[in-house]
Amino acid sequence: MNPQNRIIWSTNVSIIATNTSAQLDDSGNLILRDVSDGKILWDSFTHPADVAVPSMKIAANRLTGEKIAYVSWKSSSDPSSGYFTGSLERLDAPEVFFWFNKTKPYWRTGPWNGRVFLGSPRMLTEYLYGWRFEPNDNGTAYLTYNFENPSMFGVLTITPHGTLKLVEFLNKKIFLELEVDQNKCDFYGTCGPYGSCDNSTLPICSCFEGFKPSNLDEWNRENWTSGCVRNMQLNCDKLNNGSDVQQDGFLEYHNMKVPDFAERSINGDQDKCRADCLANCSCLAYAYDSYIGCMFWSRDLIDLQKFPNGGVDLFIRVPAQLLVVAGGKKEKDYKGLIIGITLAIGALITAVTAYLLWRKFTPKHTGNQPQNLITGDQKQIKLEELPLFEFEMLATATNNFHLANMLGKGGFGPVYKGQLDNGQEIAVKRLSKASGQGLEEFMNEVVVISKLQHRNLVRLLGCCIERDEQMLVYEFMPNKSLDSFLFDPLQRKILDWKKRFNIIEGIARGVLYLHRDSRLRIIHRDLKASNILLDDEMNPKISDFGLARIVRGGDDDEANTKRVVGTYGYMPPEYAMEGIFSEKSDVYSFGVLLLEIVSGRRNTSFYNNEQSLSLVGYAWKLWNEDNIMSIIDPEIHDPMFEKSILRCIHIGLLCVQELTKERPTISTVVLMLISEITHLPPPRQVAFVQKQNCQSSESSQKSQFNSNNDVTISEIQGR
Repeated sequence: MNPQNRIIWSTNVSIIATNTSAQLDDSGNLILRDVSDGKILWDSFTHPADVAVPSMKIAANRLTGEKIAYVSWKSSSDPSSGYFTGSLERLDAPEVFFWFNKTKPYWRTGPWNGRVFLGSPRMLTEYLYGWRFEPNDNGTAYLTYNFENPSMFGVLTITPHGTLKLVEFLNKKIFLELEVDQNKCDFYGTCGPYGSCDNSTLPICSCFEGFKPSNLDEWNRENWTSGCVRNMQLNCDKLNNGSDVQQDGFLEYHNMKVPDFAERSINGDQDKCRADCLANCSCLAYAYDSYIGCMFWSRDLIDLQKFPNGGVDLFIRVPAQLLVVAGGKKEKDYKGLIIGITLAIGALITAVTAYLLWRKFTPKHTGNQPQNLITGDQKQIKLEELPLFEFEMLATATNNFHLANMLGKGGFGPVYKGQLDNGQEIAVKRLSKASGQGLEEFMNEVVVISKLQHRNLVRLLGCCIERDEQMLVYEFMPNKSLDSFLFDPLQRKILDWKKRFNIIEGIARGVLYLHRDSRLRIIHRDLKASNILLDDEMNPKISDFGLARIVRGGDDDEANTKRVVGTYGYMPPEYAMEGIFSEKSDVYSFGVLLLEIVSGRRNTSFYNNEQSLSLVGYAWKLWNEDNIMSIIDPEIHDPMFEKSILRCIHIGLLCVQELTKERPTISTVVLMLISEITHLPPPRQVAFVQKQNCQSSESSQKSQFNSNNDVTISEIQGR
C-alpha cells in the first residue's frame, strides 16, 4: 500500500488463511505460506511479473492450456500489469510469443532448436546461454533459465514497450547489459500472408515469386497486412485428378524467419522432408533444421522475415511453371502463358481506351437540369441524399443573416450562427455571389463531406439551393476554432496538456478516417488550426473541405496540380513549389499543427525572428542542439507529462521530414500516439520553407469557418 492506504499490488489469492507468512528464499522466490500447515498459497515463480531470474520457468500445458506467463509493467514507474505478455507457445516446435493486450501477437522468437531461437538471430548467445526446454509426461513443457557458474546471476525483463532486456552480474557487479532492438519487420505479420519483410530494403515488404499483392491499393500505401496471393494455382490437385501437368516444385529462400504454425516431423533427413511435403497437397512449404528436424506448413505462411544472416532455408511450394530450368530460362509453357496474358491485357487496355474516348466525344444530353443538381465549371453534384433546407428557414434562423450573427468570413463567403425552430444551433456557410473560387469550393465540399461521418469531422446537416443561393448547414461548434484558444494569451491557459493531447489524437483519427476508413480516399489539403473546430467538450472536429481531393482507388499515391491552394506554412515544399500532393501532404500539415499545439506558437510567428526560421525549422534547430524542451509552451510544462510531450514533438518532426517516403502514414502516427510501446525512429532532415517578403492571406483567425486559402509567395527556398 502507499501512504494513502491504496493497494498498489496484491497476490490476488482467494484462499482464506488466518495465519500466513511471507518468505524470500535464496533463489529470489517470494513464497506466501499458511503457517498452520505449511501449505504454499502463492509464490512469485509460478505467478511471475516482468522479470525472470535463474530457476524460474515459462511453462504451458498442451492438455489443459494452463500457462506460466510473464507480464510487463505498464510503464517504467507503474508496476501494475502492462500491455505485454510473454508465453510459451507451439509446443511441437516451441517458441516464445509476446502478446499485446493478451490476444494480439506482437512478436515471436521463432522455434527453439536447443541452441538458438530460429526467428531471432540478433539474440546473441549471451541471451540464450542457460536456457533449457524440458517437456514432461503430464503434457507440461518448461523453458527454464539458469547459470552453471555460481558467480553469475542474470535478470531477464520484459520492458513496458515489449522488448527483452538482459542484465548479467559477475561477482555482484554488472558485466553485461543488452536489449533486443526491434524493427518493423519484427512485429508479427507486418507483411501479411505470403509477404516477406526485409528491413534493409525500401519498401520493406515484398511478395515471393509467383505471388502478387492481395490489395494493390493498400500495398502501395504501405499497408501490407492483407499480404499476397498466388498468381497461379498449384498443380498438385490437378495431378490427383488425372490432368497432364507437371509436378509442383519448391523455390528456395535463404536466411528466413520461419512462418508461424510449424508442424514438426523428426523422421528422416532434408531429402525425405522435401519428398513428404511434395507428396502432400496440403503442404505449402517446408524447412529443415538439424536440431529440430523437418518443419511443414499447411496454413497460409504468415510472419516471414528475411535476415542478413542466420535464420533457415525456407522452401515454398510453387507450380512447375515458376521453376527455373537449366540455362536460367523459364519453361516454354510458362513463356506461352506470359505471352497470352500480355496479349489479353493489351486487348483489354485497347478496348477500355476506345470506350473512354467514345464517352469523351459523345455529345451530352442538354435538356433542363433537374433541381437536385448544382452545375458550375463543368461539374454536377447530385443532392438527392442530402437534406435540403428552405431559404426562409435559414433566414429566420440567422435573423436575416444579421451582422451580429456572423461568425467569420473567408474566401467561400460569410458564416452565420443560427437557431432552428426546434432549438438546434447551426452554422450556415453562405456562398458569396462575387466568389468564383467559392462556387468551386462549395461544390467540392458538398461532394466530399456529404459522404463522410466521423466523430472528429464536422457534421454536414444539409444545404440550401434556392433563389440563386447556395448554402451549407453544419452543426454549430460553441468553442469555435482551435486557433482562437491556442494563440490567445488568456484562452490558451484553458488548454492543459490532457486537453491538447486529446485534440492531437482526435485530429489524427479524423485524418486516418479520411485516408483509410471512409467510403472515399480523401486528401484534405488544408489542415490548420483555424480549420479545427472544438465542441462543448473541447473535442476536435476537422472542417472546411473546400480544397479536399477525392483520390480514386486506382490513382497513384501522388497527384499533381497546376493550382496550388492552401495555407502558407502548412503546405509541404513539394506541394508549394511543384504542386505534388499525396496523403503525406496531410501528414506534413498534421506535423506542423502538432508542433503548434505543443509550442503554443503560430507557425508564421517565427518570420523576421529566430533567423527567419519557420516553427518547423526552429524545432529542428532545437532538436539538433539537444534543447527541444525550449519549444514547449510554458502553460503545459509539467514534469508529470514531460515524456508524453517530448514523444509528441518527436512524432511531429517525423511527420515533417523532407522526403515524403520517410514521413509515416497517418495510421502509423495514430499507433505512435496511442501506444507508448511503438518505437520511434530518429527524425531525419525536416522540410521547411524559408521565406522572404511572403504574405500569407490567412484571414479572420477568430472565424469558425475559414476558407480564404490563396497564398502569395515572393520567394521560397525549400530546405
